[in-house]
Amino acid sequence: MQSPKQSHRYHFEDLKEGMEASTETIITQEDTRTFAKLSGDTNPVHTDPDEAAKSQFKAPIAHGLLTASLFSALFGKELPGPGSIYVSQSLVFKRPVYLGDSVTATIKIVRIDTERRRVFFQTVCKTRGRIAISGEAEIYVPALSG
Repeated sequence: MQSPKQSHRYHFEDLKEGMEASTETIITQEDTRTFAKLSGDTNPVHTDPDEAAKSQFKAPIAHGLLTASLFSALFGKELPGPGSIYVSQSLVFKRPVYLGDSVTATIKIVRIDTERRRVFFQTVCKTRGRIAISGEAEIYVPALSG
């Protein structure tokens, strides 16, 4: 999995509804192996091609949370950027992401709570032209020091 672009940090006051960021990456077998090791999720549907072939998916699929982690990378590096804090995330897994699939993750600001410094996002991962994951996220944006 490739990293998103160079970091960018927005001031809270510069954030506007409709702003968005996205990244595209190809999910590899090495990504799923690393994620399985880090998370402890060694479900054969992700890690064993022979067992995965017997599943409803017929081939290994990426962990849903591995794919959804692209959102976290966008929040931390792109929008709002470094220093932002994940508060919550809902996820709906609509279809599998197969190894070798190109995935585009997009986050879009849908609401801003200036009093609590919270930014609410629509989150979507697409592969093969279709939504694989959708959801909503809440991000806290601290004041910049200095």
